[in-house]
Amino acid sequence: MPDSQPQPARNPDGDASRPPGGLPVPLSAGDGALLLCGARLADGRIVDVRLSGGRIEAVGTAGSLAPGPRVDLGGYLLLPAPAEPHAHCDTALTADIGGPVPYSAEDVQRRTTEAALLQLGHGATAVRTHVRIGDVQGLRSLEGVLQARRALRGLTELSAVAVPRLLTGVAGADGLAMLRDAVKMGATAVGGCPDLDPDPTGYAEAVLDVAAEYGCAVDLHTDGEDPVRLARLAAMAGRLRPGVALGPCGGLGRLPYDQAVRAAEQLAAAGVTVVCLPQGDCPAAQGAAAVPVRLLRAAGVRIAAGSGALRDAANPVGRGDPLEAAFLLASRAELPPAGAYEAVAGRARAAMGLPEVRVEAGFPAELLAVRGEGIAGVLSLGYSRLVVHRGRVVARTSAVREFCDSQAAVALDLPRQAPRGADPA
Repeated sequence: MPDSQPQPARNPDGDASRPPGGLPVPLSAGDGALLLCGARLADGRIVDVRLSGGRIEAVGTAGSLAPGPRVDLGGYLLLPAPAEPHAHCDTALTADIGGPVPYSAEDVQRRTTEAALLQLGHGATAVRTHVRIGDVQGLRSLEGVLQARRALRGLTELSAVAVPRLLTGVAGADGLAMLRDAVKMGATAVGGCPDLDPDPTGYAEAVLDVAAEYGCAVDLHTDGEDPVRLARLAAMAGRLRPGVALGPCGGLGRLPYDQAVRAAEQLAAAGVTVVCLPQGDCPAAQGAAAVPVRLLRAAGVRIAAGSGALRDAANPVGRGDPLEAAFLLASRAELPPAGAYEAVAGRARAAMGLPEVRVEAGFPAELLAVRGEGIAGVLSLGYSRLVVHRGRVVARTSAVREFCDSQAAVALDLPRQAPRGADPA
């Protein structure tokens, strides 16, 4: 059974169902209270966190909350869960397909389900996927994504952005009608790539008009290499602030510095969010360059980070891991580690119109526990993870590294992980 598929319930006494602290993890449905014990917060405090009814009910010092069903998170850092603001689940996991990629509703549903579960295992409890509509595919891909959304309810929040190819001229009339049909079917945002339409400004106007008509969000692909076109787009988007996201905007990194600064100031004034893709490209934006995140942040632009392609033709090694996206932002000195994590968590959720999450009483219980002591450490070596969605544990990844016997390790008394029940000596 692939790691990305839901796992059946197991014997609570077996190793497979135990978290690092040795207590059974309730990987099952239920709305009862759950206590997360001994977790470290980003500010260094060690706390217990009680969850109930899909929210954080209480946060107290370790041992201060009433006992009950619990998960021992000693040695783990507890954070607001990340979200994925820019996925392409309809094309995910197709890099190794020999021949044409199948796009029946059933094929897209299967790929979308597997991709969303892979990202859930990494910690993303909400995913926004861009779905191509029109041409020979019609609305089949969107149908498959919406079927996956229904099947995944309770495990992860999956939302769809309808992406038509053309929206202007005679050829765009069908695309515009189909865009409206997509919103009626259940797409929660409208988007696409204005750069590929013969009339980019007209394309953006059409998308914004549909968004205003149906009260939905806007998420547009643009390279951003044309500052005049980007300025027009920012000015138009300002009327729907703050429900407009643009990305990946890699072309900003190729502009002269003064033009890039001017474009950043215009984006900030419009109140849009730029969703960058540190892990690479996506199908609608071939050849993206690194986005000048520091320049955008200095101008006051909201920055979120997504994963983009997940093992498809645009990026055959894409991982869909929010922590890797944050790691890349931090490793390139675009943002400090805490800011990089915020780009894939709080900023990503805001770009998707989701409620804010803090590890405080009253906030949604959307959480990620990662083995480590600080944000920089978990971005570097955060392999073992436990994911909470709507107040219950929905995914767990346990990583164990072993080395052969070494006198040097014994002499230095280095920490060692071993299989449960094994003699650590």
